[in-house]
Order: sequence, then C-alpha cells, then structure tokens
Amino acid sequence: MTDTPLAFNAFLMNTPSHIHHGQWRHPDAHQVDFNDLQFWVGLARTLEDGLFDAMFFADVTGLYGPADGRFDANVTEGLQIPSNDPAVLISALALATENIGLAYTSNIMQNPPFNFARQISTLDHLTAGRVAWNIVTSTQENAARNFNLPGLVDHDARYDWADEYVDVLYQLWEGSWDEGAVLVDRIGNRYADPRRVHKIHHRSDHYAVEGPHLVQPSPQRTPLLFQAGGSPRGIAFAARHAEAVFITTPNPEVARRHIADTRRLARSSGRRPEDILFFQGLTFVVGETDDEVRAKLADYTAYSSVLGYQLHTALGVLPDGSQLPPETPLKDIPNNGGRGHVDWVSAAVDGREPTLGDLVGDRIRRGLVAGTPDRIADVLAEYRAAGVDGINVINWRLPGSYEEFNRLLLPTLQRRGLAKEAYRPGTLRRKLFGTDRLPDRHPAARYRGAFATAAAVPDEAPSVPDGRHADDHALDVVGVREQVEGPQ
Repeated sequence: MTDTPLAFNAFLMNTPSHIHHGQWRHPDAHQVDFNDLQFWVGLARTLEDGLFDAMFFADVTGLYGPADGRFDANVTEGLQIPSNDPAVLISALALATENIGLAYTSNIMQNPPFNFARQISTLDHLTAGRVAWNIVTSTQENAARNFNLPGLVDHDARYDWADEYVDVLYQLWEGSWDEGAVLVDRIGNRYADPRRVHKIHHRSDHYAVEGPHLVQPSPQRTPLLFQAGGSPRGIAFAARHAEAVFITTPNPEVARRHIADTRRLARSSGRRPEDILFFQGLTFVVGETDDEVRAKLADYTAYSSVLGYQLHTALGVLPDGSQLPPETPLKDIPNNGGRGHVDWVSAAVDGREPTLGDLVGDRIRRGLVAGTPDRIADVLAEYRAAGVDGINVINWRLPGSYEEFNRLLLPTLQRRGLAKEAYRPGTLRRKLFGTDRLPDRHPAARYRGAFATAAAVPDEAPSVPDGRHADDHALDVVGVREQVEGPQ
C-alpha cells in the first residue's frame, strides 16, 4: 500500500449539462455561464487554491443517440449541446493560472494529426508545459457524420486508427526536431539549425504527412497523455500509450482488477507499472454532519433529470426519441460506442444479466461518495490501497462543488496524507512523474534522433547567402522505417 498523496483533477466540460444532468436549473448553479470567460478564470483560481492537479475538460463533437434520431430532448436538457471548444478556452486559462494542468479531449476524427500537433504544441509553450491530451476515439454516430464519414467506424478498428494517429504525432513531437536544433544565434543569424530539423515523410492507411513539425520543441515535447478506454481493446491501447487513465469503476475491488490488468499489459509492452497513473471518477456530497449530508443529497436529487441520464447512456434511445424498457438486457442492445462503462456495470451486477435500467442507475449514482470529511477520506484511502493514484472530481454544480471541496474536504485529506499541501514546480509531467519528457521506454521515444540518423547529417552543412544553411539531405524513408519499426 502506498502512502503517496492522491492527485486530484476537476472533471469539467464547456457546456451547461455535463455529467449530473438537470443541476443547471438550480439558482446557485453557474454552469449556465459557460460562455463567460471570467467564470472559467474564477473557477481556475478556485481550483488552484485547492491544489488541483488539472482541469480535465471532456468534449464531444456530436449528439448522443441514433444518427438519424430526434434530438429535441438533448437540446432541451442542454445535454452537451450547446458546447464549446475546450482548446480555445485553455489558451485563455494559460494566462490566468500558474500551476494547474490544463487537459482537454480531442478525438482522432476531428483534427488531422499535423494540425493537432501544431495546436497542442503551441498550447504546451503557452502553458509552460502544463497541457495534457485526453485521447478518445469518439462514441457518437453523429460525430462521424460531422467529419465526412458515413458512420462510426467499428469499435476496435477505431483503436487501430488511433494507434496510427498517435504514431504520426510521435514522429512530429519527438523526431522532427533534434535536441539542440534551436540556437537563437543573433550574431550568426541562425535561429535554428536546419540540419537538425527534419521532414518525417509519413505514409500509412489514413495519413500522408511530410512535415517538418512547424513548432519548435515545447517544454514537454509530447503533452501528457490521458486515455479513458475500459474495453479490452481500450485497455490494450492505454497499456501501450497512456500516462494517465481515467476510470469510473463501481468500487475499489473492480478498480484493483482493472489497474492490475492494464499494468500487466504495460509491462509486456516494455513499460513499467508506475508509468501509468489511474484516476477514479468520483462525485462527493460532503457535510459536517449526517443531517447536512442527507439534506444536500436530497437537494441534488430534486434537481436531477432522469431523462438526461437516460440520454447520456446513448443506448436504448430509438430514432423517434422514445426509450427501450429499463428491463432490456444490455446484451440485446447494439453497442458500437463506449463499451468500458457497460463492462464495469456488468462487473457490479451479481447473479443476473445487467439491464438498461442498471446502466441508467449507474449514471445517476456513478462514483457517489456521501458523508462527513472523515467518511469520505476513508473511501479514498480504500481506492488508494486498490492502486488508484488520483481522483477525477465530478461536480454537481459550478463552482459550488469545488468550493465545498476546498473548504470542507481538503483539510481532512491533507491531515490524513491523502492530498498534497503544495504544488511541485515545473511542467505537468514533472509534477506527476518527476520528469519533463516521456521516458525512453515509451513508444514515442523510438523516434528521438531517428530522422537525423537516417539523414546521415554531416558535420557542416553547405552555406547559402546571408549566413543561412541548406538542409538538402534527402531522408531515406525506408531506412527510417526499418530503423525505428523494423522491416515491414
């Protein structure tokens, strides 16, 4: 059992109704102010006061439900529509914060890898290395149609696509610019050394990317990598690529098994178990007395929208907007979306086939921990003993849920060694892992220096007018591939 303090993220979305649906109707709920930059700046400062490690922004690029179905209820509920681009918000929060990490979701369909690499590297510079990417493959049919696809690619094939997507990114982030390429040599008139900046000449099933990466190496080079897949294929992807995994397991024992499976696979991929941190999603109802806890829980329940939770499952919704009966077995409902949640619900149901009603009920009660600060601390200690490294704190209302965390819960967690008492300096990766860059055993590291070696760079590049230098050494693309990946 580790006694390392847990890390804490605030689980957010730039929308009126994210996880706990219906709460935006409460007069003290300011998630309805999601279009107001000052609201987010104020929340970011509240979270820094609470020593949160990151603001973790979820995102979607389509509607929940059938591709051709009615979406009136989604709009009425404010269920992740309207929603805004979190990357744009993060660029503003970079200036308003000093320590907190800024993590955001971007799926493999919505942005070509060359453009995404440029955007997030820019953010890594602007945040002084505090940016993270949540890698997702999307679960909405409507999202696929928004990006020129006839429909959502098969679940496991989306992860194959994601493997290809991140491979292009690794080449740009880790291989296109060698260490020492940036000179800022005013006297010699050389900002950077062209012999140490390389095109990648990538070609694969989905992508042809010539390069080079247009952004010089950022503080982390590769942003901190989050992932949230809970299916067998998602777990395999996390074991190979992720540094931090967001889980929503129903109890510490299921979390323990999931973490052990993922870390075992990571070891077989040449990584170490400690290379991956696991963040359990939890929602708190905290009060100084049991009566206060009961009153708060009753208040949250009164504003909860069962319809919103049903829609968010994205299963059992028919094209006309009606729902399948709650007793419908989950195995009878086609599911090409997020399978991990279904698997976790199934793991929590003993002795019978899990149903749609079980899944909706799980959405309502997901990760709910209610009690006094010491009672909640007891539960967090159980998760830590199960191998959980951090908590994604899911809010009921903004900013109140996080203000209550700071005021009521944080002091107890600190007293019991479950929360840190100060930020570590440096990048987000340094805060969490003690280093700015990915370790050499991560698959991205195989591209470090690969293109320079293949190009057989001479000691001196030929000079050209005005003190510039030419990089006219063509890359041996086949040689690069064989060196970093082995013969095809």
